[in-house]
Amino acid sequence: MIIFTAIYKYSLLLFNQHIWTMKLSIKGIKGKDFVIDTEDSLGTKLAMLFEGHCTIGVLESIKKYGYTEQRYYQLLSKFQEGGSQALIDKKPGSDKQPVRTKDVVNQIIRHRFLDPFTSAGVIAQKLKQTGYKVSQRSVERTITEYGLQKKRMS
Repeated sequence: MIIFTAIYKYSLLLFNQHIWTMKLSIKGIKGKDFVIDTEDSLGTKLAMLFEGHCTIGVLESIKKYGYTEQRYYQLLSKFQEGGSQALIDKKPGSDKQPVRTKDVVNQIIRHRFLDPFTSAGVIAQKLKQTGYKVSQRSVERTITEYGLQKKRMS
């Protein structure tokens, strides 16, 4: 039988600040405990799933680990489909490379200064002809971000 308990452990003095770390301990046979650091995201998720599924129940488990019931079942589903590898945190953000690189932005600004009355569509077309893959909307965004709009005479 697996028994989970939370152990608060006081860590060493680091840069004149006291840091508290929380360790999760799974009681084993013959006094050999299995300790999981709460900084270990994968270990914490697995421990929550084990406790929720096998020992203390879902509601107590989500209270203890600070997850919602919906997130618990999302993690359980991921675990059942892909094992522990599916629970590993992924890097946030898109995997795509940005379209507006520094070089593209410099070219948009250059074209805008060469002819301030040129539309964003014409600039995008000129950039496409020179080999840059950029949309009219990206050109419009860059013009707005850098404040390169045409000034109206009143």
